[in-house]
Amino acid sequence: MEVVIVPDAKAGGELIAEAMAALVRRKSDALLGVATGSTPLPIYEALAAKVRAGEVDASRARICQLDEYVGLPAGHPESYRSVVLREVVAPLGLDESAFMGPDGSAADVQGACEAYDRALAEAGGVDLQLLGIGTDGHIGFNEPCSSLASRTRIKTLTEQTRVDNARFFDGDIDQVPHHVITQGIGTILEARHLVLLATGEGKADAVAATVEGPVASVVPASALQLHPHATVIVDEAAASKLKLADYFRHTYANKPEWQGL
Repeated sequence: MEVVIVPDAKAGGELIAEAMAALVRRKSDALLGVATGSTPLPIYEALAAKVRAGEVDASRARICQLDEYVGLPAGHPESYRSVVLREVVAPLGLDESAFMGPDGSAADVQGACEAYDRALAEAGGVDLQLLGIGTDGHIGFNEPCSSLASRTRIKTLTEQTRVDNARFFDGDIDQVPHHVITQGIGTILEARHLVLLATGEGKADAVAATVEGPVASVVPASALQLHPHATVIVDEAAASKLKLADYFRHTYANKPEWQGL
């Protein structure tokens, strides 16, 4: 696993945005997997700035999402589809047809999960998947003890997750859905490049368990150790529990520039 320690979230966003831009320069129709939440926003802002500056032509790029609420009506402003269209697709100047995601309002939710897995495969697979990490080590909505071979499926949100997400629903937890569709860990691991961004001291224990601990379902993100091209980018606070922090700093500082991420 490649671990890069950066000064702050902005630096992490710039670094990942350049990796995404480099990918799109090599493969103009790359399929980019995105995550929601506040952590990846610096990435999207930096990538959109590169597009506006003419540093990269993203007009043929494709976007797919990691997870989606179940039961929100089409066009609901807090559906993850709406969030991705608003925060990623539109700022990159892409048409909505460039977007792929599971149907969280489908009558047959399990069928929608299976259809999304098929759609990703038929699209040629995800070239780069962005990930965040929870304080308990979850990725997507794969909570601790999720199968490391799991496919896209429906999951029940924990009460704490619903409490945390209530801020996006005017503080009303009753408006927060109880279920989500999430790419499973097995699905996530099929992406060609996995890039996880973590910032803040609150993520330090999860990062240490992910990078330096054993591969175990109790820390779902530890499955990234099984991937041939996984990059973990953390700020100094999130890296504070890493025993090998100095080694990671030295390795990246002396990495040939042409290798990128």
